[in-house]
This record gives sequence, structure tokens and C-alpha cells, in this order.
Amino acid sequence: MKHQRVFSLDLTQIVGDGAFSCPRCENAISPNDESEETYTILEPKVNRHGLTKLIIRCNKCTSHIHLTGFPLLQELSR
Repeated sequence: MKHQRVFSLDLTQIVGDGAFSCPRCENAISPNDESEETYTILEPKVNRHGLTKLIIRCNKCTSHIHLTGFPLLQELSR
């Protein structure tokens, strides 16, 4: 059985347009990629205030990446 790699990434720590590299394989992941060639959205986590976490899979190495920091980003955009 293949061991699944899981990483956590706080989006408030990313400088720029939200693009980042996969922590395992350095695959470039951009929020502007709507084709799902580089990553796949697995599960959004929401509460009554909105998105709290997004779990994605890197399509190159199959690592799961838990993206956090959405509440602070939503507050800053107001």
C-alpha cells in the first residue's frame, strides 16, 4: 500500500498572487489553473462564515495539501 504524503500550507504566508510550489515535488501550483492539470480539489471545508480550509492533491506526486488561512484573507479583502 502506498503511503500518502500530507502537508499543510498557510496561504497568509504566501507572497504574490497565491501561486506556490508543492512542498514535496516543487510542482508549480497556481490558483489561476482552472484545468486541474497540476492539482485537483479534493474537499472544501466550510462553516457559516465561509471557506476555512481547502484540501487539494498535487497531480505530479499525489501529495495532499491542506490550504489554510482563508478566514484572515477574507477579512483582509473587506
